[in-house]
Amino acid sequence: MTHATYTVVTGLVFPKSPRWHQDRLWFTDRFTGRIMTLTLDGLLATFATLPDHVGGIGWLPDGTTLAVGMTERRLHRLSTAGSEPYANLAGLAAFHCDDLLVDSQGGAWVGNFGFDILGGAPTVSTKLIRVDPDGRARSVGGPLVFPGGMTLTPDGTILTVAETFGRRLSSFRVSPGGDLTDHRTWADLGAATPDGICLDAEGALWVASPGTRELLRVREGGEVMDRVQTFGVPYACMLGGPDGRILYVCTAETQDPAEAMANPGGRIEVVNVAIPGAGLP
Repeated sequence: MTHATYTVVTGLVFPKSPRWHQDRLWFTDRFTGRIMTLTLDGLLATFATLPDHVGGIGWLPDGTTLAVGMTERRLHRLSTAGSEPYANLAGLAAFHCDDLLVDSQGGAWVGNFGFDILGGAPTVSTKLIRVDPDGRARSVGGPLVFPGGMTLTPDGTILTVAETFGRRLSSFRVSPGGDLTDHRTWADLGAATPDGICLDAEGALWVASPGTRELLRVREGGEVMDRVQTFGVPYACMLGGPDGRILYVCTAETQDPAEAMANPGGRIEVVNVAIPGAGLP
């Protein structure tokens, strides 16, 4: 079944990394460095701004907001008063860092491109970076080809990663200390290019595929159970809302920073779906 989205926010540069947190949508406007929020009644606000392209966001158990500074390859601690360094990842990432997933204990996994995609370097695999609750960082869980979005099962035992250039979803078993083992392919996606992903209550993944300009709802093993067409190119998605059944989609017209800044065509689009997000009502 194909569903039509409708647009709730326009005029963004490159929206990414949507999260449902504190009864509202959080997301980044990557190339402007802004971490933004959107309430159910349409109130749009900027929570904080990084002096860098901003990657993924997440929250420590005490409520502190973390965000990835992509080009500097740093994890920052944020507040409305500004930002401060939390972990330096430059020694573990060959090029830009990207998405972020924080677990319930305050440990975090950070993705990275793995190679200089902007400079035309050959594609090589990489590993995720694990940042422990004490701020120490190490490489875990590879090889991965351009890892994008990540999800964690509600019990914290399985982490799934979108490999954009690998055209697949891969999963790992999570050890108590945050190490990743039992690397396997969760689903091959054929022509799709998985970027941002989110997990629903039935264990299926919604996958934003910019290369095929669609969202896919995928079961483990690769069966596509639903598709959603969007106005813009979809780069990330997240389930949220009062009943967990609003699928928020970050879309844009280009991922080129200069083009996006010159012609802000980013949107937040939404569609209502039948199955709520994992851990949501």
